[in-house]
Amino acid sequence: MKIALIAHDKKKDEIIELAKKYKNILGEHELYATGTTGTLIMGETGLAIHRMKSGPLGGDQQIGAMLAGGELNLIIFLRDPLTAQPHEPDVSALLRLCDVQKIPLATNASSARIMLDALAEKRF
Repeated sequence: MKIALIAHDKKKDEIIELAKKYKNILGEHELYATGTTGTLIMGETGLAIHRMKSGPLGGDQQIGAMLAGGELNLIIFLRDPLTAQPHEPDVSALLRLCDVQKIPLATNASSARIMLDALAEKRF
C-alpha cells in the first residue's frame, strides 16, 4: 500500500509520535511525505520515505498529482485548523481529490490511529 504523510507545522510533533508508535506497520508500506515532514519522520524513525517538496513549495500539489493518477491508497494529513495556511488552496484541492478518488484520509491523530490500527489488523 502507498501511504502519504503530511503535517502542518504545529502538527509535526504529532505525526512524528504517530510514526514512532506505528513504525512497524508503516515500514511494511511504501511511504511518501512532503519535504520537512518526511525529513523529520525519517530522522526519528529510520523509515524509508519518498520525499516531495515542502507543502508551500508544491509538495501538496505533488501528492495531489499522485492522488489524481491513482498512485496513493491512504493519506494521513495532520492539519492545523486554527492557523491560516498560505497554501490553503492547495490543501483544499488535496482534500477534494481524496473525496473524488475515494482515498481514505485522516486529518487528525485520532482518525489516523483508527486507520493504522485497521492496517495492523489486516482489516484495511
